[in-house]
Amino acid sequence: MQREPEFSASAGNPTAVARKSDCELVVTRTFNAPLHIVFDAWSKPELFQRWWVPASAGLRLISCEMDIRTGGRYRLVFQHPIFEQPMAFFGSYVEVTPNLRLVWTNEESDQGAVTTVSFEADGEQTRVTLHERYPSKEALDQALAGSAEALPEQFKQLDALLAG
Repeated sequence: MQREPEFSASAGNPTAVARKSDCELVVTRTFNAPLHIVFDAWSKPELFQRWWVPASAGLRLISCEMDIRTGGRYRLVFQHPIFEQPMAFFGSYVEVTPNLRLVWTNEESDQGAVTTVSFEADGEQTRVTLHERYPSKEALDQALAGSAEALPEQFKQLDALLAG
């Protein structure tokens, strides 16, 4: 099994990115904030849109619709400065358990992952584990080629939001 490198977003709380199988990617990081605040950053659109887009990507989030409940839907629309057409990412929430777990589908293509985000309190810190399961090895390979450093950057931005 090939492991992806660990990216360090800050000296105190590194973001670990690991390929767990041909179709699975796991990203973990501990944040210096209480669980309910970290969960809010993932589940409240006004907070989510402040950290989700990697700054280095050159993208702008032009629409963020999130109906955070089991059976709810989401739609994120991005604009790239080079491309005329906006890009949309969308899917549905399979499970929403406040302060514990979010599970959603990525339905913009048949190669989309099922994403599970788990939250675990450790005193005043929160450990976040993001698990993505892709339908094929090729789908995960393609995702990693385009975004291997995106999640660590996004988690660093979340850390900055939580610190502020």
